[in-house]
Formats: sequence, structure tokens, C-alpha cells
Amino acid sequence: MPKVSLAHGNGGAASQELLGDLFLRYLSSPVLHCLEDSALLEEHAGRLAFSTDCYTNEPPFFPGGNIGTLAVHGTINNLAMRGAMPLALSLGVIIEEGFPLGDLEEIIRSVGLATELAEVAVVAGDTKVVPRGRMQGICLSTSGIGLVAPGSEISGTDIEEGDVVIVSGNIGEHGLALRNQGGKLPACCAGEIGPMHFMIREIMENFPDATHALRDPTRGGLATSLVWLASASAVCMEIDRQAIPLCEGVRRFCARENISPFYLASEGRCILCCDPQYAEEVLALMRTIPIGANAGIIGRISASPMGRVRLHEADGSISFLDAL
Repeated sequence: MPKVSLAHGNGGAASQELLGDLFLRYLSSPVLHCLEDSALLEEHAGRLAFSTDCYTNEPPFFPGGNIGTLAVHGTINNLAMRGAMPLALSLGVIIEEGFPLGDLEEIIRSVGLATELAEVAVVAGDTKVVPRGRMQGICLSTSGIGLVAPGSEISGTDIEEGDVVIVSGNIGEHGLALRNQGGKLPACCAGEIGPMHFMIREIMENFPDATHALRDPTRGGLATSLVWLASASAVCMEIDRQAIPLCEGVRRFCARENISPFYLASEGRCILCCDPQYAEEVLALMRTIPIGANAGIIGRISASPMGRVRLHEADGSISFLDAL
């Protein structure tokens, strides 16, 4: 199988061949195809949101996707957590010498499909090749620019006492999919992720005053994200364990392996803190959208103890969730 060589990263003919024959085949933005040193975007009225992230998954492929889909949706969802609609992405790719060209093509193909699904283009990028042994496999870095609607104020610091806490779907599935080396995980752990900005846009357009805060429970999982929100707004999260959306396969696997699903990465999911008068309507709307089909209300906000997450058990006992 053909491999990536150092020549693919030296800026010469091999680099241009890799760019033209592989990257530009799957990334179709006319702005990118101009191959200028920077991309000029159309004018937009409103505030811009900006986010950047790096991805180093090993292995780069997992059930339901790969590092390419993760990089696209991860950055788009970071923008969505501030209520922003994505305008454009950049893509940086660092490849270890010897990385299979077929795997690289599949990753870039997935980037292209993910951007088509999200209706946002990669308009700028860069590729580097490093000598074998300097890193492991491949690393992707994506940055994104998004447009925030006028008057929108969504922040982790704006949660209020009495707010309702909603999670947009089953947690832990993506985190377990990344561990699925032996193929022994539950069938529900497909690890599939997707863009959340369409769902967030629907919520904001139909209930413009409902959403106070958003957070995607990725690294550190649901528990760490809840602790961050509680600390940022100096409130207490009162969470009902039985209400947290969790597929039965993940529940059984975590119990058997003594793993807490609350600390597993949950890409493609969000925590939404909502004005209580809109909570049931927002939940109903989320459940009409595929990525929010399993959404559920998991708790409410109290005043104290500030910065803490209290987990309410079915038997009435209470424990505390801490950050990972």
C-alpha cells in the first residue's frame, strides 16, 4: 500500500500532487481551490464566534467515524455552544512519514462528507509531514468561524436558579466507541457524531429567550461539563441519575467493567440550561430532530452549594459529582 513520504511535505511536486489528487478531490470549496495564502469570506452583519481544536485519536478510525469526522463536527459543535452558525473552517493536517495513503484519503473523504452534511466549507488549510517516529500516525487541527445572531447571549456564566437542565441524547457512546479495539462493546456504541448547530438554530428561532447556557460534554464527559457550568455560574446542579439518557448496552458494559459513563466523552451531545417556562416545549422540539431524539430533562438548578453537582439517587440518597 502506498505510504506518505517526506517528499509529500516539502512543498514541491509531490506536495502539489497530494494536494491536488487527494485533498482538493474531497474538499470542494471554490475559495479553497484558489490556493491563496488566506481565504476571503463574504461580508456578514453580526458578531463572530471563533473556535479551534486539535485531534490526535489513536487509532484514527473508530466505529461510526474517524478523526476527520470528529475534527469537523467537534469544531462546529464548539461554535454551536455559543449559539453560532458556522461560516467556514480551516484544516491543518500533520502526518507521520509512512502513514498509509489509503487511510489518509479515507480521512479526507470523511472531512468532505462531514462538511457537506453540516453545510459549511473548509476554505483554508495546511499539510505537514514529519519524520517517522516524531509522532504517531496523524494529527488534525480545525478552526471555525461562526455568526452569532443579534441579541443572542448564551454563556456558561448565565445560568439562573430554577433553570432546567436538558441533555440532548444518550451519553457515553462515543467514549466507549474509542475504546472498541476488540469489538466487544455493545452494538449501540456506534460512536456516530454529527453537527448540532441546526438543532440549536431551531431552538433559538422558536424560543429565543429560552436558552441560557450550552456545553458539549466531550473530554471529561457529562460530569466534568456539569461541574464546569456550576462553577462558571456559581450555582448548584441538582441531577437525577435515573433521568440521564443512557442506552442499556452502555449501562451494562460500564457496570461490568466498573467504568462510570458520566466521565466518558459524549461527542455530538449537548447540555442545555433552559428557562423553566420553555423547558417542555424545547425538549419536545429537540426530540423531533434526529440528533436530539433521545433528549431528556436531567435536573434543575438550585442556589447552593455553589459550584457543586449533586447526584440524586432513586433511593433518595445524594452524592456529589466531581470533575475528572
